[in-house]
Amino acid sequence: MTVAVLKNRAGEPVPQDRIEEFRTQIRGDFILPGDAEYDNARSIWNALIDKHPGAILRCQGTADVSAAARFAISNNILVSVRGGGHNVGGRAVCDDGLVIDLSNMRAVHVDPDAQTVRAQGGALLGDVDRETHQHGLAVPLGVVSQTGIGGLTTGGGFGWLARKYGPACDNVIEAEVVTADGSIRTASANSNPDLYWGICGGSGNFGVVTSFLYKAYPLSTVLGGMIAYPRDAAPEILRGYRDIMSRAPDELTVYSALLWGPDGTPLIALVPCWIGDDKEAGRQAIQPLTEIGEPLVADVQEMPFPAMQSMLDAAYGPGSRNYWKSAYLNALPDEAIDTIVAQSKGMTIPGSGILIEHCAGAAKSKMNGDNAFAQRGHDYLIAILPLWTDPSDDADQIAWARTMHDAMKPFSTGGTYLNYLGADEDSAIETAFGENLSQLKEVKRKYDPTNFFSANANIAP
Repeated sequence: MTVAVLKNRAGEPVPQDRIEEFRTQIRGDFILPGDAEYDNARSIWNALIDKHPGAILRCQGTADVSAAARFAISNNILVSVRGGGHNVGGRAVCDDGLVIDLSNMRAVHVDPDAQTVRAQGGALLGDVDRETHQHGLAVPLGVVSQTGIGGLTTGGGFGWLARKYGPACDNVIEAEVVTADGSIRTASANSNPDLYWGICGGSGNFGVVTSFLYKAYPLSTVLGGMIAYPRDAAPEILRGYRDIMSRAPDELTVYSALLWGPDGTPLIALVPCWIGDDKEAGRQAIQPLTEIGEPLVADVQEMPFPAMQSMLDAAYGPGSRNYWKSAYLNALPDEAIDTIVAQSKGMTIPGSGILIEHCAGAAKSKMNGDNAFAQRGHDYLIAILPLWTDPSDDADQIAWARTMHDAMKPFSTGGTYLNYLGADEDSAIETAFGENLSQLKEVKRKYDPTNFFSANANIAP
């Protein structure tokens, strides 16, 4: 059994008197190994990750975050930052160091007149949706309601609204950020604009974002649901999907997925979401997706946007083991479709999936350098998502994801989606940040010259 102790980066235990002094400076729960809550507090969504922090601080506010940063830097302690704990690479936790846990900081305030939303850094998508829906508004975020807004936004943030309004990072107006020295800074176009540029797509490299101010857009109900075909029809369905989406309006987002039915039946599914006001136009746009072949299920209906946001939650619940790979494609030629279908035969455990996201639209309306998010010029994002529960399957499932990723390289741009980086993919960070990497290093040198924030998709200063 692993027994963790709070240590500095040299592997030396932090003196107890310094820990006790720190505890007098904070309001949040300070959880240590051996405490009843410790194992629950160190657990995250991806069960493949099993780390043992030396201490976990469940912060009660920005002052706690600032105190934690000062304590950690003065004692040379490794820190990780936990928002929703939904990062597949497990970067929310660390061994022996201090976890700055924002999970108690989930307040959301909506200004319906200004159409803006202030959300604390530990909020989940579902927290934001619950509040904004009361005002007939929505913020462009992701597609699974348990996801934390912090990691999603600083990594880009594709979701149902991105084709119309851009990814989450493009909709940040302002953020409150605790930097490596414990300072509390405002990041916006007019205040620390370089820090603002960096947090909008540069991951957690520059500080802890304790709150975001987002743009919001009028939206109450959507047309959404699922259209499922037999898996052996996948080549035909994916070709039809590609052709339909090539001319689809930005109000329509459709994800396609090779997945499994509840009874283990292999399927090819299309998941549409129409966010436009004209629902009849939406029905006409979605209808061709039901006519590519003979669907087993074609269940599309008007629903509240929060219901659409939580529709995929069950597929990505906690407790399973996950290892993800991703690739951007500028197009989806027949050869790429045939490769996806061929590689899907190695996907043997129900629950696993291959997700194809059509991510063009508004994300392409900005230049790569407008903020730190550098993956804009692509029409498709392929996510390879093995999911399993038995540790004895680890090697086979990871090997399948890597094999498929390699098979997609002839069609890929070489880019990687930051939010899909696995635990062992530090070498892919350059492909995620792309042409923005040199500017990101400049921002890193200014705000975190010692690489204090390093347990992330790290940019070395």
